[in-house]
Amino acid sequence: FTCADCGLGYWPNASLTGCFELPQEYIRWGDAWAVGPVTIACLGALATLFVLGVFVRHNSTPVVKVSGRELCYILLGGVFLCYCMTFIFIAKPSTAVCTLRRLGLGTAFSVCYSALLTKTNRIYRIFEQGKRSVSAPRFISPASQLAITFSLISLQLLGICVWFVVDPSHSVVDFQDQRTLDPRFARGVLKCDISDLSLICLLGYSMLLMVTCTVYAIKTRGVPETFNEAKPIGFTM
Repeated sequence: FTCADCGLGYWPNASLTGCFELPQEYIRWGDAWAVGPVTIACLGALATLFVLGVFVRHNSTPVVKVSGRELCYILLGGVFLCYCMTFIFIAKPSTAVCTLRRLGLGTAFSVCYSALLTKTNRIYRIFEQGKRSVSAPRFISPASQLAITFSLISLQLLGICVWFVVDPSHSVVDFQDQRTLDPRFARGVLKCDISDLSLICLLGYSMLLMVTCTVYAIKTRGVPETFNEAKPIGFTM
């Protein structure tokens, strides 16, 4: 004889004696939207591991050494991480998954672009210094290159940590996205609580690295052909 609110995400049964939970929609591993990206990610990850294996096998050869093998390993690691993020984005949203999404997406791109930026900057400084002096520029050793790369990556991680403190990750059920005229057929969309603006801010640093890397790729287009990676790097950006 008294009405009671079922609460958000629930609907009364036919006899009005109880409530049932409305279905939640999210991408399943068997969905067509998931099979395609997962297949591409698996092939990409295997190709990356194959290239990494080639580098490790020929680690001491002049070709691998002159390519900047330390930065190449970091770059391959970033590419592999990008492919792995596909599985995180298809996984059922939860606090842990949402945290990994926020942490991994920006970090994966920043690892790639930090390595490329450090690589192009090194080539640019070497040949610019060569025009003015016979002495080598500072901070071109492998240890210095790794320090610069990890410093660039740490800025991304610092920004993400601040974001975690200000707005912790969690999943939500959105009932507005699948809203229907008859509430009995309503569906809730399970997703991570992250806005489009937050996503843009998350990728903003990677975009900055990308633009800077493109600038250095243009600047190094005139170096000797043996060291000229400006075209493939510019195409990649």
